[in-house]
Amino acid sequence: MRAVRRRCRALLARTRRLPQGLSLRWKIAALLAAGCALVAVTIGLLIHQSRAAQIASTARESATAQLIRVRQLYELTGRVDQGDTEAALDHPDLPEPLRKSAHDGKRSTFLDLDGPHPAVWAARPVGDRVLSVRLPLDTRVDELQELDGQLVAWGAVVVGLAALGGAGLASRLSRELRTAAATARRISRGELDARIGQSAPVGRQDEVAELACAVDTMAASLQRRLEAEQRFTADVAHELRTPLTGLHTAAELLPPSRPTELVRDRVSALRTLTEDLLEVARLDANAEKPHLEVLPLDRTVEGILQRCGLAVELAQPERALATGPGRADTLVRTDARRLERIVANLIANARRHGAEPVEVTVDGTSVSVRDHGPGFPERLLKDGPQRFVTGAEERGQGTGLGLTIALGQAQVIGAQVALRNAEDGGAVAVVTLPGG
Repeated sequence: MRAVRRRCRALLARTRRLPQGLSLRWKIAALLAAGCALVAVTIGLLIHQSRAAQIASTARESATAQLIRVRQLYELTGRVDQGDTEAALDHPDLPEPLRKSAHDGKRSTFLDLDGPHPAVWAARPVGDRVLSVRLPLDTRVDELQELDGQLVAWGAVVVGLAALGGAGLASRLSRELRTAAATARRISRGELDARIGQSAPVGRQDEVAELACAVDTMAASLQRRLEAEQRFTADVAHELRTPLTGLHTAAELLPPSRPTELVRDRVSALRTLTEDLLEVARLDANAEKPHLEVLPLDRTVEGILQRCGLAVELAQPERALATGPGRADTLVRTDARRLERIVANLIANARRHGAEPVEVTVDGTSVSVRDHGPGFPERLLKDGPQRFVTGAEERGQGTGLGLTIALGQAQVIGAQVALRNAEDGGAVAVVTLPGG
């Protein structure tokens, strides 16, 4: 018994979850079909009840008329003419309610449509006996059942047509909503010129058209603001570049001293920030054009580490430990300068916000940079890097442009950068390059 109850509860739970997994198209089609089915059932019941009441009324009138004719003949001849009415005195199959009513001196009828032999009875008292007639209703019941079958068939046709029409209407609505959702996703990926109105019919005034207009308006406003921000960033960086060059030259002319070192260090940091801002502005404007060539990845990364002068050891997985002149390097198609910019920024980010040792690993067409610090913040893993936002709580610990530039340059050369945290601690950044 408990097992049956558990199965019933599980079936009920699956039934409740079923609508949640359906698309809007099928929900609307199912709703229209259910509504039409309810209307069809209601109309069918009304027609059935009306026809049944008509049959009952006609049958009672016919039985009463036959009873009157039989009684008149009985009074004239003293005998009962059965004919096709099954008239009889004290019929043994006379229904008990009808027999009791006749003994009470009343003329009444009794309708039986649910038995194996549907019929209508009429009876009245004759002296101390009961005179009754019985009219079979098999033909009329068969006609009622045939009418019910036709109502069911036509109701099914109407429900099917309603479901098809609802599916067609919902398909159009679903297609328009999916177009709106796809356009919104394109906008979120940075395609600020994407618009829903480009594919929407002209003159539409419904809710979907209103939604499309609202999304297009939002996208246009967002595009204007971001373009204004990009122009401001580029203009500021460009305007700072000339005075910073003079300031850098003047700092180099200062006599050697501790204050001079501090000035040169700050001027160098400000100059690096300005160059980073200019690079971000070029990436935002899609003005960067890669110079792609086929390069051996292992030796390219080794050269990057040597030129950067970073005390970082290049590690390799066991399957790639073959050394010597015959070692087969993995070939990738990339831009060496931009790849160096990506790897250097990832290493600098790992050293600034992570902890030693920082490991650079080449595995196939991938380069991973790992530190042993606290790892990436959950916000960064969820939303991606944001300029001028870092994971450091202290001010002055970075600009947040390093990861932004790394991901932007990776997009230029067709590479993918995945950020994650290692299971045993530390941040891991994996750059996957297209093969040569």
